[in-house]
Amino acid sequence: MSKIYKSASHALEGILHDGMLIAAGGFGLCGIPELLIDALVESQVKDLTIASNNAGVDNFGLGKLLATKQIKKMMSSYVGENAEFMRQYLSGELELEFNPQGTLAERMRAGGCGIPGFYTKTGVGTVIAQGKEHKEFGGETFILEEGIFADISIVKAWKADETGNAIFRKTARNFNPPAATCGKICIMEVEEIVPVGTLEPDHVHLPGIYVHRLIQGQHEKRIEQRTLRQREGA
Repeated sequence: MSKIYKSASHALEGILHDGMLIAAGGFGLCGIPELLIDALVESQVKDLTIASNNAGVDNFGLGKLLATKQIKKMMSSYVGENAEFMRQYLSGELELEFNPQGTLAERMRAGGCGIPGFYTKTGVGTVIAQGKEHKEFGGETFILEEGIFADISIVKAWKADETGNAIFRKTARNFNPPAATCGKICIMEVEEIVPVGTLEPDHVHLPGIYVHRLIQGQHEKRIEQRTLRQREGA
């Protein structure tokens, strides 16, 4: 059975429902599944919990889902670039579960490996540790963090073959691989789909066994913050 779908909306067809947990790849605006996010907006599915490093920016990336108030809860590390996120959180419209960045990545990776929980020193003695099990190992205190098992994963890769073996380009190889593995169904958008056998096996970042649905499309690739150096003599 082919994994390739003709559009993002077709790739999400039949698997969306209100209240689902979605793991989303990307970091800031780098490597985010732009097309799948737009399709989620169009679907009008609501009360979503999104596990993602951040929530995009106002009116782009996951910020689009915040604007339509389709997100009920965010599980994130960094939310400083989104004014609407801040407004909804401070007004009590949006739930927030803060995670240290490495902990969030490991929670996704753990879920992808079938690991229900793990102990980490990160967050011990802070509000992150409140209500979590503490355990001593080698005379040091660790807290228990749970793996993330998402209903679906939405991720973005640079190139993939027809079976879903994927390569992520440079910085886009951030949260995409762990997010892809922790979903019961993984939908991936790519810039280019190539024939099986085209990709060098040692260059594959994510095996196709994790990918269930695949689309190809054009991406805006908006730059989150542009920093320019002034030319001498200007």
